[in-house]
Amino acid sequence: MNPITKTIRVIVGILLILIGLIGGLIPIFQGWIFGIPGLMLLGSVFPSVKRMTKKIVNKAKKKIKR
Repeated sequence: MNPITKTIRVIVGILLILIGLIGGLIPIFQGWIFGIPGLMLLGSVFPSVKRMTKKIVNKAKKKIKR
C-alpha cells in the first residue's frame, strides 16, 4: 500500500473515531455511525486494530443469536 494512502487512512480513521466519541456524548448524534467506519479504516492499516474489531463483531454476533 502506498505510504500516502496509509497516512490518509490513518488520519481519516482517527477523525471518524473522534467524531464517534463526541457523538456518543451528545444524545441527538449517533456516534457509532462514525466509529465503526473509523475502526474499519484503521484495521486496514494496523493488524492489531483489525483483530480487535473482529473480536467485537464475533461477540456481537453471539449476543444476537441468543
